[in-house]
Amino acid sequence: MHLWLIARWNIVCWTWKKNGHLVRVKEEVDPYLEMAAVHLRVHEAGGPALLFERVKGSAFRAASNIFGTLDRSKFIFRDTLESVQRLIELKNDPVQALRRPLRNLDSALAAFKALPLKDALVKPVLYSQVKVEDLPLIQHWEMDGGAFVTLPQVYTEDIDKPGVMNANLGMYRIQLTGNEYDLNKEIGLHYQLHRGIGIHQTKANKRGLPLKVSCFVGGPPSHTLSAVMPLPEGISEMTFAGVLGGRRFRYTYVDGHCISTDADFVITGEVCPGENKPEGPFGDHLGYYSLTHPFPLMRVKTVYARKNAIWPFTVVGRPPQEDTSFGQLIHEITGDAIPKEIPGLKEVHAVDAAGVHPLLLAIGSERYTPYSPATQPAEILTIANHVLGTGQLSLAKFLFITADETNQLRTGKVREFMEYMLRRIDWSRDVHFYTNTTIDTLDYSGTGLNSGSKVVFAAYGDVKRELSREVPAEFPALQNFTNPRICMPGVLALQTHGFLNYETAVAEMENLNEQLLESPEALQQIPLIVVCDDSNFVGATLNNYLWVTYTRCNPSHDIYGINAFSKNKHWGCVGPLIIDARIKPHHAPPVEKNTVIEQKIERLFNKGASLYGALNKMVL
Repeated sequence: MHLWLIARWNIVCWTWKKNGHLVRVKEEVDPYLEMAAVHLRVHEAGGPALLFERVKGSAFRAASNIFGTLDRSKFIFRDTLESVQRLIELKNDPVQALRRPLRNLDSALAAFKALPLKDALVKPVLYSQVKVEDLPLIQHWEMDGGAFVTLPQVYTEDIDKPGVMNANLGMYRIQLTGNEYDLNKEIGLHYQLHRGIGIHQTKANKRGLPLKVSCFVGGPPSHTLSAVMPLPEGISEMTFAGVLGGRRFRYTYVDGHCISTDADFVITGEVCPGENKPEGPFGDHLGYYSLTHPFPLMRVKTVYARKNAIWPFTVVGRPPQEDTSFGQLIHEITGDAIPKEIPGLKEVHAVDAAGVHPLLLAIGSERYTPYSPATQPAEILTIANHVLGTGQLSLAKFLFITADETNQLRTGKVREFMEYMLRRIDWSRDVHFYTNTTIDTLDYSGTGLNSGSKVVFAAYGDVKRELSREVPAEFPALQNFTNPRICMPGVLALQTHGFLNYETAVAEMENLNEQLLESPEALQQIPLIVVCDDSNFVGATLNNYLWVTYTRCNPSHDIYGINAFSKNKHWGCVGPLIIDARIKPHHAPPVEKNTVIEQKIERLFNKGASLYGALNKMVL
């Protein structure tokens, strides 16, 4: 088995290197900021996977950008992807198996791989015991609290229903060093809302027992992807890993801890009731630092490392990053699984450029009142409630939802979708707030950790306006709001001074309202105004507009409107909607590259160095 894994990795390395998909970095690279900076530069250029052969301070090699593009991710699973998609189709439509039994015979064979296999031969596989300090301690961003595991597979079991089939495998970040952690003895375990591990810890806490945790790192890529798959509660990620990898998940137990016998590294430990320590900061996928908060403390028991083990890592920051490919691949695999779970829903798309969770786009159906000549949102409001009550979709802050009988509209085409909505939306009718509710743990735009608000924009019906592609002449004459820029048709960014407090902001928006009411003709084709710190930046690209607008706004606090009103608890506005997307004092700082480190890594891209010309190679 051990020889099988070594052979498999050698074949992958040889194949990727031959085709320009992998580059070996032979120079010593510092895990403090340098390795992350190299990864970012290569990923941004659409470059190859990287194998760091000399990690300063560690005897282990490290690999990154493995899933750097969708095509490379699909290449990894080229032998199993179709059978996995077919299994999901059969789950959604079991009658297919009866209609086409021969076509689906291979699906039954693939399903056999879903059954985990207990493996008693652990000693030959896990080569040695090491310490946390022996691992590649990679710090990604300058303000990070220490070194983190960024591709962990965190394994826990249900204390009431033990066993691998009722286990949870999730990708929850692990802080290895820094803060108040006792090196080699303690590490931090950060997980957010709607995660399976939370259910397991809650049950263990109620019984006053420690929760046994195993953190797998490396091994088959199918295990890494399985840890981020949004599987329904009660379905084991280990079964999915077996099908996707074409090889049954192999495991054993040592001192009561589950050990993946295919992993490169395994860290075992326990989380005791009530034991927390400060975790963070950490540059996260919204493009900001998640700040220091108390999270569960994991007391380290044993750290295992395979012979010739390789430490996989990625870098998390403002999208698009490598985890963008994860999302794209998950969509490829699941297809329309989520829409089939929600009646009337045709499509839903989490916008990566906005940090995924802050912004959802959805297309539903309008079938409730075919007898009525009026075309206004009805069924899509029901669908919106269902979307915001479904798994991780419930973390969304903004949900744009519409219906399209022509079936030509696509949520993945963000600009076209937004334009479709903005042509039809009626701000006096189509704005629906959810206040004092939960939002993403990593989103600091709200009123506290996990706390904030949501808004649904539900538009349906005839076109109400055309959208301006130029700045109306009246906007440059505004006082205190300067440098107007068109972000996309119908969306205009205005720059003003920094945010002070909400009392001042209300007065500022009232002043903007009064000024614009004097020029109603300027508002006819501008349905959305974004107030920001730097309108040149916001208006420069669609991605900049999406990132700034939807990550820096708490809907209940930061949405205003021209000629706004409140009637029977419903808020609306007659003129354009205004989103205050300025940075607020309570927001987390954005992640930024270190210019000194950027200069230091130039040596690796110079002529004669390992990465010379690597960014210009044809890669998957």
